[in-house]
Amino acid sequence: MTPLLLSRYTATSCLGAGLDATLDALRAGRGGLVPCAFETIDLPTAIGEVAGVDDERLPGHLAAWDCRNNRLAQLGFRQDGFAEAVHAAIARHGRERIGVFLGTSTAGILQTEQAYRRRYPASGALPADFIYRTTHNTYSVAGFVRAWFDLAGPAVAVSSACSSSAKVFASARRMIEAGLIDAAIVGGVDSLCLTTLYGFNSLELLSPRPARPFDADRDGISIGEAAAFALLERVPAAPAGNDVLLAGIGESSDAYHMSSPHPEGLGARLAMEQALATSGLAAGDIDYINLHGTATPSNDAAEGKAVAALFGDRVPASSTKGHTGHTLGAAGALEAVIAALALTHGLMPGGVNTATPDPAIPIDYLLANRNAPVARVLSNSFGFGGTNCSLVFARGDAR
Repeated sequence: MTPLLLSRYTATSCLGAGLDATLDALRAGRGGLVPCAFETIDLPTAIGEVAGVDDERLPGHLAAWDCRNNRLAQLGFRQDGFAEAVHAAIARHGRERIGVFLGTSTAGILQTEQAYRRRYPASGALPADFIYRTTHNTYSVAGFVRAWFDLAGPAVAVSSACSSSAKVFASARRMIEAGLIDAAIVGGVDSLCLTTLYGFNSLELLSPRPARPFDADRDGISIGEAAAFALLERVPAAPAGNDVLLAGIGESSDAYHMSSPHPEGLGARLAMEQALATSGLAAGDIDYINLHGTATPSNDAAEGKAVAALFGDRVPASSTKGHTGHTLGAAGALEAVIAALALTHGLMPGGVNTATPDPAIPIDYLLANRNAPVARVLSNSFGFGGTNCSLVFARGDAR
């Protein structure tokens, strides 16, 4: 595939708002997971909550879009000069030539949960000020971002569970390659809600402690929230060495089970193989793997088998979900930004909370940060239903 340039990118999570806060936490080996005290939730688990979301105020003309998810989106894209970079891209390409491709799993469902508490006693009807279309609707966050920037190009929401905001990179690439647009806002936004926390608890997938990906004693996920964005454009004739390029994409859908991965990691392996093939790289060309690494026994085991089959124990790998929690539909984009930071700062982050890597998973799992030149990174995102996506990112001087 023809590489694309991430001309600007940003991430906001429980590690903090923006790249500096994210990088500082990664360098310090500091996670952002804390005991759950969100809303009315009463569960013994850790979460990754973003500070300041409730203080965000949407512009008056966009008041109909107000919900936690869209407030988180606004908080996210106002970091690191991202909004200014989008406005500059509009000036270059025109508002009709920029697409919006965002991943989410539950969008603004918290708005619905709160509305149900305010139903009219006599009829049970939801309150008149509740607007499903611009809040709970899966498309809401893509529509909000499109409206905020006053764009007139295509806008798409992808909701394929935990691979959502990795797959948006593929959707945007296809439209750019087809000549339909010249640039794309890609990313993911997922915010905390009752449905997600109680839902994963009902599946017995929540850990009572901060998640420990790939640990021999791992026992479940920690749920987080995040907003992460990148501006995709065509690569200039002479990219700078520190530029970050989207070099390869792999997608698969093994449809093995609604909520469990294929035990041998079949779909994961297919996605990684395709990502390598589209980038023209061999397994030995990858310097670091950001694993999906949810910290459930079956997910980590399946991904570990797939990674070991392709890479053996030769490529350093870790999951950053011990830092951020599993941000679900935002995870792919958040970890794409972490991959970009690895490339630009020569940092392979060690997996926090993990004490003893599972000896049954024969990969080079990093317990501590490793500082070394990083030219190419593979980032994995695997979702319920066997919908999988792997992305390869490379430095501009590694083409």
